[in-house]
Amino acid sequence: MFANVPHVLTPLRARLLLVLAVLLAVLAPTAPGAVAAGKPETGAARPGAEVVAVTRVADRQVDLSVRSTALGGRTVDVRLLTPDGWNPYDRRHRRHWPTLWLLHGCCGDYTSWTSMTDVAQTDSLRDVLVVMPEAGWNGWYSDWWNHGQGGDPAWETFHTKELRHLLERDWGAGSNRVVAGLSMGGQGALLYAARHPGMFKATAAFSGSAHPLLNEESIDRIMGFFTGQGNDPLRVWGDPVAQRRIWQAHDPFHLAGRLKSIPVYLSCGDGTTGPLDPPGATSALEADFNRQNQALAAELKRVGARHVTTHFYGPGTHGWAYWERELHASLPMLLGALKTGA
Repeated sequence: MFANVPHVLTPLRARLLLVLAVLLAVLAPTAPGAVAAGKPETGAARPGAEVVAVTRVADRQVDLSVRSTALGGRTVDVRLLTPDGWNPYDRRHRRHWPTLWLLHGCCGDYTSWTSMTDVAQTDSLRDVLVVMPEAGWNGWYSDWWNHGQGGDPAWETFHTKELRHLLERDWGAGSNRVVAGLSMGGQGALLYAARHPGMFKATAAFSGSAHPLLNEESIDRIMGFFTGQGNDPLRVWGDPVAQRRIWQAHDPFHLAGRLKSIPVYLSCGDGTTGPLDPPGATSALEADFNRQNQALAAELKRVGARHVTTHFYGPGTHGWAYWERELHASLPMLLGALKTGA
């Protein structure tokens, strides 16, 4: 439209062009999904996990606050008991350490092992990175079924993929790993070792839920845990009949064949009053888990496992005094596996 404007009107022409450009910029529709430079889209989340805060809580103890896609973008904490000489900030001379994963039980959290045992004062762990991740009050170290929808919480994905990659990339964890846990965490230690072949070189379970499909009592008991804090018990693994395959895929007894090539440590009391209990203390839960562990030990023998250590110590309830003792008893096997795999 400006083609016939005389050349002498060049300044006016320039002003008209400027006005037209401004009008076009104002009136033109914004492109779908356009984002201002340097500002992320509202609601956008980076995939995987990222550390959003670091807190030194004690000598050799560091807490990482980790935001996780597998947990719906929530932030949870992971406690590290660090080895002597650990310095992940020295990128030039960064060392990757053999790693012990210690898993907490139901009703506990990532602080349980350091608050309830002497793990932080154990000299044999001064050259090992100990990883103690949050796993939910009753997360059961599983990616929840959620009535077939999956999604949050996906604890297994968070631990074995997101967190593992994060720790090995930025925080000095090596690929030489072993895993141990108590109660719910004992089941988690067995599951992770079985469901992720090659990830862990040994596993130990103290009073672990080793065969939740053992009988109706065992099923009812774990369903009771699933119901805790108002949860729908079917969200975790579904119905034990209708979703039997999912249950079996999370039952260490049914995964025994995948454990036969690595060292396994199983320990449990029988639920009666033991030497580390107050007078008259008993535990039906420990008695149930004792039967489950006995069944798993027999199944491991049946499938040809040759590196199984059991300590079914008779009288003893479901308590920290026993788990601390059993951690120390299992450390030679666990640390030996780390040295063998180094």
